[in-house]
Parts: sequence; structure tokens; C-alpha cells
Amino acid sequence: MKELCVIGIGAGSYEGMTIAAERALEAADVIVGYTVYCELLEPHFPDKEFLATPMMRETERCQMALELAQSGKAVAMVCSGDAGIYGMASPLLEMAQGSGVRVKVIPGVTAASSGAALLGAPLSCDFAVISLSDLLMPAQQIADRLEKVAQADLCLVLYNPASKKRKEHLRRACEILLRYRSEKTVCAIARNIGRAQESRQLMTLQELKDWDADMFTTVFIGNSATREIDGNMVTPRGYRYEA
Repeated sequence: MKELCVIGIGAGSYEGMTIAAERALEAADVIVGYTVYCELLEPHFPDKEFLATPMMRETERCQMALELAQSGKAVAMVCSGDAGIYGMASPLLEMAQGSGVRVKVIPGVTAASSGAALLGAPLSCDFAVISLSDLLMPAQQIADRLEKVAQADLCLVLYNPASKKRKEHLRRACEILLRYRSEKTVCAIARNIGRAQESRQLMTLQELKDWDADMFTTVFIGNSATREIDGNMVTPRGYRYEA
């Protein structure tokens, strides 16, 4: 059976990829992906053929990759973070049914992990990850999930907190959380993780509500035990230390 690899490349930096991802890309004849991700990879894999499509052309991209694999080419489809976490593994597996192509998923480092490392240790206890994008999920369902996470006192990572057309989504999310969390809850943003413009900032939940986030921002919201330690966001694991 012919094989198509779908690969999570992490935040986009070469150093942030797994060894398995690098080896799969080296073995590919063609690398397919969103334009920005292909541009990030081209300097490191100059001998490969790249085929890119812009944002909002995900289905077309999957179909192109499947057709190339069916023709006998070794194909790698790339996406940021982990291919199975808000990535392209799911649509590819659905579309590949009956195609004669086996989809192999190569994991990558998702923004929750790489952003947490940048900030300290905000996810050392139970946590949830929610995307605020309502392009594929009803806004009310997102709000319902936020409310349940807030009630459960889970740490929370927010993907896709804002865009040019969705400027109020983060504010609304914070308003839901503030019904159950202190306005002084420790929060942070990690921006452009793993890239030259990488930055981080800690703040309170009240301050986060008015933060001007974008699609390059990953948001971290602590639980009731999360605190700032030496400029880092830390959620205690619960160990007890001898004095």
C-alpha cells in the first residue's frame, strides 16, 4: 500500500522538529503544506519539491497530497505543532478511506508544550486545551466548554485566541472565566514560539481580558494554585519539600 506521511513540524524552527519528523521529510519526494510552513522548511530541504496552498484551502491540500501519493511519489504533508492536535491528520485520515493510501502520522511539539517551556511550568497539573476559533465549531459550544473548564479549576491553554475578524473572542473567553476565577489569576501569553520574534509576558486574568492577541499568540491561564516564581509561570505539582 502506498504511504503518505503527515508531519507536525513544531513551531517552525528546524531545531524544534523531532528527529522522526526530519527523517520523514528527508525521505519525501514532495512536501505539501500551507505556504508559510513550506517557506520555513525550504532552506533546510533545498532539494525537495514543495507544493503549497494558502490558508482556508486545507481540503484542496489534502486531495493534492493523496493524488501525489497515489501516483507513487513519497509525499509528506506538513503542519505546525502536532499533526493530530488541531492539525491535518484528521481530515487526511477521513479523506484517505478507500484511496489505497496509508496515512502515517509523525508527531510534533505542539504550542501547549513549547509555550509552556518558554513560560516556565504552567501545565504541571491537569489542564485543558481549547481553540477559540469558531470557523469549525459553534461559538456557543466553545463558551460551554470554557465554562466547564473554569468550574473545574483546570489550567487552560487557548489556541487561536484572535484574528483580524475575531478580535473579541479572547475578551469574551476571559469574561466567562472571571465568573469563576479571581481577576488576579496568573496568566501568560507566548508569541511567535520558536521563531526570531519569540516573546512572553505574564499578567493577571483581568489584564489578559484587554490584551491585543493575534493568531501568533498562545494563551496560558493558571488554576487557583498557579503563581509567578522568579518571573516564571508555575503550577505546583503537589510535591512536599523538606526544609
